[in-house]
Amino acid sequence: MAKYLVIVESPAKVKTIKKFLGSNYDVQASNGHVRDLPKSQMGIDTENDFELKYITIRGKGELLTKLRKAAKKADKIYLATDPDREGEAISWHLTQALKVDDEKMQRITFNEITKTAVKSSIKQARRLNMNLVEAQQARRVLDRLVGYSISPLLWVKVKRGLSAGRVQSVALRIIGDREDEINSFIPEEYWDLEGEFQVEGEKKPLIAKFYGTKKKVQIQNKEQMDEILSELGQCSYEVAEVKKGERHKNAPLPFTTSTLQQEAAKTLNFSTQKTMRLAQQLYEGIDIKGNGTVGVITYLRTDSTRISEEADKAAREYIDSEYGKEYVAAVPKTSGSKQKIQDAHEAIRPTDITRTPLSLKESLSRDQYRLYQLIWKRFTASRMSSAKYETTSVKISAGKYYFTVAASRIVFQGFQSVYSQEEDVKKKENVLAKSLTKGMPLKLLKLQPEQHFTQPPAHYTEASLVKTLEELGIGRPSTYAPTITTIIKRRYISKENKNLYMTELGEVVNNIMKQAFPSIVDVNFTATMEGLLDCVEAGTVQWKTVVRNFYPDLKKDVEIAEKELEQVKIEDEVTDVICEECGRNMVIKYGPHGRFLACPGFPECRNTKPYYEKIGVPCPICGKDVVLKKTKKGRKYYGCEANPECEFMSWQKPSKEKCPNCGSYMVEKGNKLVCSNETCGFVKKIQEKEPIKA
Repeated sequence: MAKYLVIVESPAKVKTIKKFLGSNYDVQASNGHVRDLPKSQMGIDTENDFELKYITIRGKGELLTKLRKAAKKADKIYLATDPDREGEAISWHLTQALKVDDEKMQRITFNEITKTAVKSSIKQARRLNMNLVEAQQARRVLDRLVGYSISPLLWVKVKRGLSAGRVQSVALRIIGDREDEINSFIPEEYWDLEGEFQVEGEKKPLIAKFYGTKKKVQIQNKEQMDEILSELGQCSYEVAEVKKGERHKNAPLPFTTSTLQQEAAKTLNFSTQKTMRLAQQLYEGIDIKGNGTVGVITYLRTDSTRISEEADKAAREYIDSEYGKEYVAAVPKTSGSKQKIQDAHEAIRPTDITRTPLSLKESLSRDQYRLYQLIWKRFTASRMSSAKYETTSVKISAGKYYFTVAASRIVFQGFQSVYSQEEDVKKKENVLAKSLTKGMPLKLLKLQPEQHFTQPPAHYTEASLVKTLEELGIGRPSTYAPTITTIIKRRYISKENKNLYMTELGEVVNNIMKQAFPSIVDVNFTATMEGLLDCVEAGTVQWKTVVRNFYPDLKKDVEIAEKELEQVKIEDEVTDVICEECGRNMVIKYGPHGRFLACPGFPECRNTKPYYEKIGVPCPICGKDVVLKKTKKGRKYYGCEANPECEFMSWQKPSKEKCPNCGSYMVEKGNKLVCSNETCGFVKKIQEKEPIKA
């Protein structure tokens, strides 16, 4: 009979940990929280100093009975929930629900699911950290007070099913403020000028950018450009200065939750939710051929870039043996940012650096492999030396004006032999002719002016929103993904081509929140509240003190809003699609699987049909509208709205333009238009610039 009971959160960990600990240990899972505040009511007695009413979560009764039986038989119980506030709170709820002697229960945590880490955690068992529990409880209570006070108001004033949240409302406001910036943006004109020069003895021309006089000159309009071109037409050109130097590019820090979400979005096109789901699988354990189930990355919710001494040593030894001593970083780089409360955790890294992505490829799904590869490469690179570049900068004189050109050549790859970020891959380094010397005359081939207009700020993507939330101190590693998922699910924002856009419904909710609850959606107030929760965790502030100070203002704002806010009606979007059954114009509705068309005559007329977004391009075959569709597996494609009568379909977005060579339709690929007829091969940049000859 097992002497010890270990309770983990996820069933996926049970088999792995049981294998590590042996027959004396019974390992069971709580499946997350076992107790919570009730869904049907607030569960917080605001009249009685915020006493909380916890109940067993529906469906967990049978599981708790099983855990209680196992707990009674065990000599000692180890609570091995996740190593964060939420995990500490789940362990505390288990101590309340299991009804056994507190002395039998101890808390263990491990940052990775490996034999060494799990066995070591048993030796370092401790009492529950009630500061952590109370920090989680404070967050839960604050979120519940906001949600259960404001959401019913939105139901009355707008429509049922809406919700307001302490962090989600701030995230919505941040997106709304960016949309306002974009809508109010007035573009300003500016010009660039490039010169193309012939270097004696070189076949390839030298292309340099106009700099100005001794100070940089911003060319703001065509008149200014014409005046400069007129002066340059009278000038002779020569090399005024050649400077050589060396530049170092430092290795990146290993991943935190936020930086992993951002990089996975940029390089793998993963949503924050998908990244966290895959990382959870890699953390909980992968069935590796010949090794059984093993956790291959460390804990995925962390603010820290710190690495344990053992992992750092192992990484350096691996790099030394695989790449050479010169590739090992002299001193591990650390973040200069302020220390955060979750610095108790390590950065996200592989549990064993010798377990290369290629060695695990057969054991991982495609997406698991891609994410593991990203984590492995980033961690390995973080322990490697800087990349070194030889730089050359050249100044070309033309009367009182100067042109400049810079180039760099990599002389030592360092960490870039393992890991290159997206901007490094896109960036092409110039290579300058070695024959350039000071005083050398140059022949001007042509001057190429180009008009530009300043661009509005970019729409938020999931990655840039996570970065902003982190920089502003809003939310914590565990909250970024659920916050974004919630506001998309509630249809407050829509996601198109990675960009996040505010919907009409989102605008209404955001305006109500700004008008009636300015402190809730105030960025600084929310960041301060996060700081207070950290103080609760550190044991310097009582959780009830935070709630007592917060609630009276919220209650007052809700009472005023109930009296003063006007009712808002969100109209369904009317389309030009006619209902075949009753002749009305159909409207766009939202269901569990997204948008669909419905007859506004419901319930008399119940006609519905799929909704397809038009892209403003006529079908190359029949002339009707091309619409965006999805396959059964969710892959996007473009097809004719008249399908199945018309069979047109394309994986790439078609353009209105026809190929000038063969007349076929063109498709968009990046910043180019490509002929759909593969035998033609015509390619055109979407924005071509016309050169002006000197």
